Amino acid sequence: MKVECIGLIGGFFTTFCFVPQVWKTVKTNNTKGISLIYFGMVNIGITLWFVYGVAKNDIAIILANFFSLIFAFVIFSYKLRNVICGKENI
Repeated sequence: MKVECIGLIGGFFTTFCFVPQVWKTVKTNNTKGISLIYFGMVNIGITLWFVYGVAKNDIAIILANFFSLIFAFVIFSYKLRNVICGKENI
């Protein structure tokens, strides 16, 4: 149980580190300093970690990656929209 607590605490910090960036991105709609390729790869990686957590039935991995994917996808979608609309480069 103690090891699971460490995983949940670590997952909390690595998940919610996205929140300030999400807040700033949504508030300003400015993604000029954000790499589309980086966030595309981050979303793929988080999705795979989520699937792995489900396969292993590991609640710490599942929860951390579920919420991380939501936050990372928000940033990725804003960046992608700005690139498609011609407001910014990749």
